Amino acid sequence: MRRFGQKLRKWTAEVLDLPQDVVFDLPRMTMIGDRQLYIENHRGVLHFSPEKLRLALPSGELEVLGQELVIRGIWTEEVFIEGIIVQVQING
Repeated sequence: MRRFGQKLRKWTAEVLDLPQDVVFDLPRMTMIGDRQLYIENHRGVLHFSPEKLRLALPSGELEVLGQELVIRGIWTEEVFIEGIIVQVQING
């Protein structure tokens, strides 16, 4: 049944010309150089320090490693961070 749901979502995205991140509940990240990162579609902050940010995702976690990290804005499903971003990793 799960495969049918995935096929239905993919078909819906194609027919309605919707972005797949919306249909499949995927995170969307916009990075500007190595200094700013905007992440949409997260499920909450699990850990934050000036060197590490861990966010819950619908399926797994997102980890951002860096230096002097600062959360500039946080909303229900969006977060905006600044600092020296060294690594971004998704753990499923």
